[in-house]
Amino acid sequence: MAESPSPAPGRFAPTLRRQLLLWLLLPQLVLWLAGGLAAYQLAERYTNAAVDASLLQASRALARQLRPLDNGLLIDFPRAAQDVLEADPDDRLHYMVSTPPGAFILGNHQLPLPPAAVMARPPIGQPYFYDALLPPANDEVGTRQPLRVAALFLRQGGRDDPDAVLLVQVARSRTSREELARGILWDTLLPLAGLILLMTTVIWLGIRAGLAPLLRLRREVEGRAPTDLAPIRLDAAPGEVRALVMAVNGLLAAVQHNLAQQKRFISDAAHQMRTPLAGLKSQAEVALALAGDEAQRERLRRVHESADRSAHLVNQLLTLARAEPDTAAARGSPVDLRALAQELTATLVPRALREGIDLGFAPVEEEGSPVDEIAANASDAAGNGDANADETMDSAAIAAPAAASPLIVVGHAWLLREALSNLIDNALRYAGRGAVVTVDVQREGDEAVLSVTDDGPGIAPEDLPRVFERFVRATDQGNGCGLGLPIVKEIVERQGGRVTLAPVQPRGLCARTHLPLAPTT
Repeated sequence: MAESPSPAPGRFAPTLRRQLLLWLLLPQLVLWLAGGLAAYQLAERYTNAAVDASLLQASRALARQLRPLDNGLLIDFPRAAQDVLEADPDDRLHYMVSTPPGAFILGNHQLPLPPAAVMARPPIGQPYFYDALLPPANDEVGTRQPLRVAALFLRQGGRDDPDAVLLVQVARSRTSREELARGILWDTLLPLAGLILLMTTVIWLGIRAGLAPLLRLRREVEGRAPTDLAPIRLDAAPGEVRALVMAVNGLLAAVQHNLAQQKRFISDAAHQMRTPLAGLKSQAEVALALAGDEAQRERLRRVHESADRSAHLVNQLLTLARAEPDTAAARGSPVDLRALAQELTATLVPRALREGIDLGFAPVEEEGSPVDEIAANASDAAGNGDANADETMDSAAIAAPAAASPLIVVGHAWLLREALSNLIDNALRYAGRGAVVTVDVQREGDEAVLSVTDDGPGIAPEDLPRVFERFVRATDQGNGCGLGLPIVKEIVERQGGRVTLAPVQPRGLCARTHLPLAPTT
């Protein structure tokens, strides 16, 4: 049964785990960002409130140092107090006292005034807070300093002008305020980030535990042979996975039933055809013996060849049906591949001699081995027309050396025998009279490699990939049916191996089957 290749998943193919992580972690990330923005705005509001309160306190304290007189204004602002306000160069407190619309009295004359709308209708006795930019000192080129300014409008109350307004401004750099806001932001976000990471870990572990039944189901399916149609067993699984397993088991049961019907049909049809074909061959042989006319004998020979070819096809179909199991059978038992190949080669030597083919076995590359003598004696006997050649070769081949170390594989002996028989049968059918066919079993690494090599016409390179397809023949000669090599491929792959074909120089073909060696205990 051909195994259809499954498409490889793409690099970014959507998976259930990835989608669950995305849908669970993405909202957390959005909430984390939203929380950070809200925390920053909240921190900025509270720092503004704290800075505004300190500016208001400073402006009222400065305003208390201003006393109106009948003809002027008394400023009780000692130099020590001024130095205290301007002591910190990084967070310097700026101040200015003026009488609108702009008569400067005291402080930093570069402080920006409140907006024009406020200046037009000043809120007497009420503080007004606003943001402004302080230009560089002495009109120097530089960056303007952002400020937070508190403006306090007071009645001057002098005798000359009782409605005169006095403006007291106190400002502080926004840098400290922004640093405080950022500090509050980080103090809020870092614990939240740690909590997010902890929740992510918990969610990932939860998803992993929840998807564990699917992973077990995947391993259960991936570890199966392509022909294993037994029901899947998955204990302690959630209801959703159990329903999936039941659906898959239903499909496997339907496929198993269809395969069983197909196998039974092929087996029954082949069995029903064997008896009439055997009778047809027998009748053709009798008619050939009794026929006197040469034209009639030629027609009878064609009938006999057609019957022989049909019988061979039926046998191959039976073998193919048996090689395709409908359930997952056991992997088999230990089989000595070398001994099996020796025995089968010995049984096929008489047929090779009758067809004028030199069939030999080379279990190990050793000089003077009895197998070399077998091949030499068989060749001499066939060339000299020895009537006892069959008996000589048969007995000699059965007595092939058993001293070589066995090569143990795990499989079904009858299937391996059938595969090797098909390989040797193909070589005997198509190599031609006078050809040399050599069966060899060697160890290569952790594999046992069985090869059947002939020096016949071989197979064209363009036909090599196709000959493993059913009913495909690379030549019109012989009475094959195009099922021998597909049967070999089916059997060898079922045993966990592979089969390859390669041309031999200057001519010929080598069929190699690679089977894994049984593990040593």
